[in-house]
Amino acid sequence: MLLGLLAGVEVVGSARDGEEAVALTAELAPDVVLMDLRMPRCDGVEATRRIRERHPGTEIVVLTTYADDDSLFPALRAGARGYLTKDASGEEIVRALRDVTDGRAGLSPTVQRRLLEQLLERAEGAERAGLSGGTGPGTADSADSAATEATAGPVVPGADGLTERETEVLVLVADGLSNQEIAGRLRISTATVKTHINNLFAKTGVRDRAQAVRYAYQHGLVRAPGRRVT
Repeated sequence: MLLGLLAGVEVVGSARDGEEAVALTAELAPDVVLMDLRMPRCDGVEATRRIRERHPGTEIVVLTTYADDDSLFPALRAGARGYLTKDASGEEIVRALRDVTDGRAGLSPTVQRRLLEQLLERAEGAERAGLSGGTGPGTADSADSAATEATAGPVVPGADGLTERETEVLVLVADGLSNQEIAGRLRISTATVKTHINNLFAKTGVRDRAQAVRYAYQHGLVRAPGRRVT
């Protein structure tokens, strides 16, 4: 498929491998990189990670033959906002490119279904773990006390490609801290906080702090105050 023939798409460069993709991104500053996964010298996952770290204004849409978990999830954790297989139509590719530039995820229906399946698997696993928790004397009281005293859960980077620092900032946003308070807590500048917030907004697809708070609760990064743990 000739991408340059797709409506609204301007091809500014073409790379032969991951190393060249990273270099061309630095030179050309494209809005989106359409990334293959299996490449010599530097694979697509590593190239995606480097591009997102060095050029957060450039989004990544993976276009690959592979849709297995070992290909999909590392690419998303590396920062890809879109994921399509090579049987995608021109219309699907254009839609994914537009989605990621507008701050949304550009995922094929197959990938969306797999992500939903994994979410359900994790929820079922967490439910089973909760049901099998200890029930000895004092266990419930101790759990209630711990849940009431601490509203933030452990920082677990990786969701939607968030870095550890971006996850920390998201947790503090969910705790109601201002940019200046977050900067003081993490000992970084307010400008750096704004950069992290812009990046995490783009990666998670949220539009404002209220949606960011909801995202943090939905993904288990923070707990509702006073929620009981069984």
